[in-house]
This record gives sequence, C-alpha cells and structure tokens, in this order.
Amino acid sequence: MSKNDIKVALIGNPNTGKTSLFNQLTGLNQKVGNYPGVTVDKKEGLSKLSPTQNAVITDLPGTYSINPTSIDESIVLKTLLKKDIKESPDVILVVADVENLKRNLLLFSQIKDLEIPTVLAINMVDQMNRKGITIDLSLLKKQLNTEVVLISARKNEGINDVKAAIIRCHVAAKASPLCGVDHKIDPDYFMKLKEISSDYSLYELWLMVTQSNFPETVTKEEKEKLLAFKQDVSKVKKYQHKETIYRYQEINKILKKTYIIDKSKATDLRARLDKIFTHKIFGYVFFVFLLFIIFQSIFDWSTLPMDLIDGTFAEISDFAKNNLPTGVLTDLITEGIIPGIGGVLIFIPQIAILFLFIAILEETGYMSRVVFLMDKIMRRFGMNGKSIVPLISGTACAIPAIMATRTIPSWKERLITILVTPFTTCSARLPVYAILISLIIPDTKIFGFLNLQGFVLLLLYALGFATAILAAYILHKTLKIKSKSFFVVEMPNYKLPSIKNIFYEILEKTKSFVLEAGKIILALSIILWFLASNGPSSFENVEKNTVQNPLNQHLSEKELQQKIASAKLENSYIGILGKTIEPSIRPLGYDWKIGIALITSFAAREVFVGTLATIYSVEADDEKTATIKEKMATEVNPITGEKRFNFPVGMSLLVFYAFAMQCMATLAIVKRETKSWRWPLIQLFGMGFLAYISSFITYQILS
Repeated sequence: MSKNDIKVALIGNPNTGKTSLFNQLTGLNQKVGNYPGVTVDKKEGLSKLSPTQNAVITDLPGTYSINPTSIDESIVLKTLLKKDIKESPDVILVVADVENLKRNLLLFSQIKDLEIPTVLAINMVDQMNRKGITIDLSLLKKQLNTEVVLISARKNEGINDVKAAIIRCHVAAKASPLCGVDHKIDPDYFMKLKEISSDYSLYELWLMVTQSNFPETVTKEEKEKLLAFKQDVSKVKKYQHKETIYRYQEINKILKKTYIIDKSKATDLRARLDKIFTHKIFGYVFFVFLLFIIFQSIFDWSTLPMDLIDGTFAEISDFAKNNLPTGVLTDLITEGIIPGIGGVLIFIPQIAILFLFIAILEETGYMSRVVFLMDKIMRRFGMNGKSIVPLISGTACAIPAIMATRTIPSWKERLITILVTPFTTCSARLPVYAILISLIIPDTKIFGFLNLQGFVLLLLYALGFATAILAAYILHKTLKIKSKSFFVVEMPNYKLPSIKNIFYEILEKTKSFVLEAGKIILALSIILWFLASNGPSSFENVEKNTVQNPLNQHLSEKELQQKIASAKLENSYIGILGKTIEPSIRPLGYDWKIGIALITSFAAREVFVGTLATIYSVEADDEKTATIKEKMATEVNPITGEKRFNFPVGMSLLVFYAFAMQCMATLAIVKRETKSWRWPLIQLFGMGFLAYISSFITYQILS
C-alpha cells in the first residue's frame, strides 16, 4: 500500500450488493485476513481509481446501524472511531439498495454525522423500472449534501462514476453532518458533551457514551467525563430512541421530495415466487429436492476430473521413481510428498462443486427464504431460523459457520448452534466419504437416473443434520441458561447470480481449503513417511530376518520384496504406534494402519486419506504406482483374507466420521467464541464417545 493511496471503507446493510461492488472495484487484487483481536474476515482490495490514483478498499461486515448488536457489527464502529489508527478510512463508501432506500439511509445518516467524507452508491438501479421507482438524483445530492451515484454492481454499471466520486470526495476532504443529534433532543445536554473535546465530532462523542467504545487517543480525563454521561442509563436509552425517530423524520422529508415508488408500474415476480419457496409444504419439498440435486451433482460431475487427478499423480510418482536416482530423497518425494499433494488436490472438484451451489443459493436470495422457512422447526429444538445459516454453511467448513452464529442475538440459541454445528458434514469429511463410498457402494443407477453413491452421500449429510437437531433438542432441555429470543430476517429480492461473484467465492474458498488443508496434509505426509521408513534399533534387522525366514523361501522375488516392505512398515515407529492402539479399535473393524489414519486425522479430517496413501506408498513395492483408490481397494485383511475396506468396515468408518469431532481448528474457534475450554472439551469427548459407540454397533451388526 502506497502512502498516496486513498483508504476507502465499504459499508452497507446486508443484501445491498456490497460484495458485488467490492468485486467490481478490486477484481482479483484481493486479500483476506483478520481484524486484530477477532476471528472476523477482513477483505481488502486494491482499486485503480484513475491513471494516477489508487485506493485500498476495505469491505466491512454488513450492518444496519453503527449501534452494534453483534461482534461483526462492532467492527464497523471500531473502524470509524479509531481515527488515530493508520487503517482508518479517508472516505466512506456507503452502499444502499434502491428498493430499501429509507432503511439504508439510517446507517448513511449516522456515518454522515461523523463528518467523514462519504459517497452514497445506490445499487440495483437496473430494477428501478421493474419496481416503478424514480429518483431525482440532483435534488437528492443537494438534500444529502454528499456525492450520490446510481449503480448496478452486478451489471458493472456506474462503477467509473463511483471511482470519480471517491476522488472528488477525498479532494474536498470536508464533510458536514446530515441530521445532527443535539437540537432536536436536548441542546443543553449535547452542548456539555461537546465541551469535553474539540478533537471529535459531537456524534463521535455521543457514540463513545452510548457504546463505551473509545479511540486510543482519548485521554483518561476525557474518558472519565464521557463515562459520567453514561451513568443515567434511562436518559441515554431515551435519547437513543429519540435520535432514531428524528433520523427517520429527516429521511422521510428528503425521500418525499426525491424518491417515488409507483406500484402500478411495477412488474414484480417476487411475491409469486415467495408463495412457492416459503410455502408450509411445498417450501420444504423444494428445499429437499434442491439438496438431492446438489449431492447427486457432487458425485456425477466430479468423477471424471477426480479420476484424472488421481491417475496423474500416480503417473508422476511412477515417473519420479523410475527416473530419479535411488535413495532417501527419491523415497521422500515418491512416497511422501507426491501422495501428500495428490491427497489434497484430488478432492478439489467435489469441494468446488459444493461451494458453487452454496454461492448460488446465497446470490439468488433463496438462502434467506430457507432461514424464514426453517424458523418454526428450529425453535422447537432450542434454536431459531438464523441457526440454519451456520448449519448449512457448515457443509463448507465449521469454522466460518460457527463464526456466523454471531448474528444470533440469544446467547442460549447461539451456544446450542455452536455446539451442534460440527455434526453437519463439512468439506473436510467429503474426501473421506467420497473415497469410502466409491469403495463399498457400487456406481449404479436406481430407476435409471438416481446415482446410488450420490444417494448414500445425501443420507450421510441427512444423518449429520438430524443428529445436530437431536443434539440441539437435548441441549435445549438440559442447559439452564436464561436468554431472550427474537427473530428478524430480511427477505432480499430474487436476482440472477453474478458469475463474477460466484467465481471469486469458489476461488477463495477452494484456495483456502487447498492451502490450509494442504499445509497440514503435506507436513503430516512427510512426518508419516519418516516414521514409516524408520524404527528402533531392531528395525535394521527386519529385512535380514524376513529373507532368512523359512516360511518365505518359496516366495518369488516380487512377493519377497512386498513381504519385506510390509514387515518394515509393521516394525517402524508408525507401525509400533498403530499396534499399540489396535486392540481398542479392532472391535470397530479397523487395523493398526487405519488406527494411524484416525490419529492423524484429528488435525483435520481430510488427512485420513492422505495418511493411508502415504502408508500404502511406503509399504508397496510395485513396479507401477497405483492410485490412492486402487491401493485401498486392494488392501487385504491377513486374518480373513477378505478386502480390508469391505462393506462393514466401510460403513463403520463412515459412521465414525459422521459423528467424531476431528478438527483441532474447530475446537480452537469454539473456545474463542465461547471464551471457555468447557464447551470444546464437551464437544470433543461427547462426539468422540458417540462416534465410537455408533461405529461399534454398525460394524458388529453388519459383520
């Protein structure tokens, strides 16, 4: 970032098209981090406003006002008040929805009173004719005393006007309040408040009083005086209420002159669609049908690219083994690094398809209908309609899903949602499910169109969701927490999904999976390779003892080398660890190799496949390297002579991973959100116990 770059904060209500505008302004010049001290995503991007002027755009969390009721919304207030911080904005870009302008202008009026240079971008103007809306733009600019731009972020209309407005606003560097809060409420009270400091606007001082949020530059003496204003709590609340009423009165006056809606000219399809999607019967039928389509697609569309990736990495490993000089480094590359990378990349097609559908549901506005539809059901189980968002987004990753619970105002409902969200099948489970289903479920069609493997995957997702609901009900009845509950959800307009937004969403989430999971899997693959290729002092004699064993004298050279490789693995450090835990997992149908994969996958569930790939790569001594799926398919139980991954074992593993809490990152985020180790430990041991018992019952019944 250059010191000459304009710092722009992008602010708006949820569902105003803020993300679309951010993508149009920044393109691929984006980065995602975290705000200091909180695990909230901070999206920044570089925008070229003119040939000589750049801007750093920060996309702040969606908020209805700067009187925060959640952690996400508090980020907006902290950003606006911390004028001493170098990231503090030079210009505020407020995004408003043309159809909900009155509500959006409440936030705008608050920001304008902070006396920060502000641009108002009214989005979705492509829908004005359809909605029967007309705006007197020049008069609106005059009434609001600010830069106002009409845009359609999805259609890339008005973006250059926004850039020009930001430059003009920054050059002017002066801003005046829109409403003011003093003369209509209590002039004497606010005059005394203003006397505390001349370094801040009156509204900034008022926010410090109401929100107890102080910039670092506020002196101890000033802080004490501001806190004194807060002592009369009833007066502060009364004045806040009056402030809101006054703001809406001013907004109504302005819109009455500049903003007209003629419903007779509107051609709205929304009401008719809502009758279907929120219907008490057909709404649920459509939702279930949609989920069915999604999980069928995950298997049908991903088969070809997954097989291609799997085969490619097997060929790369085979090429490296045949062309690199024999030695430890070659073994590390062919048995550790290449299988480790392949164990990550093979699942990109399925994960990308999952993120594709989630992005489409959010982009079209359908997800809000699901929230509304599910509220009645969720309340019976101790949650509310907003809980469905974490539960559904948990199919991508439990970490952002748990963070999404911050929008739930009731602490009890939020806690219950946090505790049960890990039951929903996340993308980390998908690699495990995919490989096991492909091994034990035939790739056949039922009724000529229903993919059996996709249907089993849908059942596993349904099992996770049903378990989450049941666990929520139990927690609702057992947790003795008093908490008020209310439910408010906005129904955005239906809109065609933006290809650009969907592309960025898939790219960002898939990249996050590859980099985050990839680092863990690759590191563990190298560690596992070392532990599987080395052992205690007796390890050096394994090959000699195997060759001299009379029982092996009749074996061919290829069979003998396979026997040596297996013996070495069994006597390695990893083999000794696996043998140690084997008695405890044998009742589930697992051997010591699967046991090692279970242990390593506590770092991240998807490590399970990569671990087995590494172990089998070390053990194998084939002339041609097999794919991960082929290695698992040909693994044999030496006691029974049957395939190791048969139907009982495969189902036992599927059930285990459906319930087990095998994600250290999720435990860490639960601790952070609940501010206690009590709840993540309850999750870890409770879900672990359920997974063990369920897998035991499954294996014993099926075998």
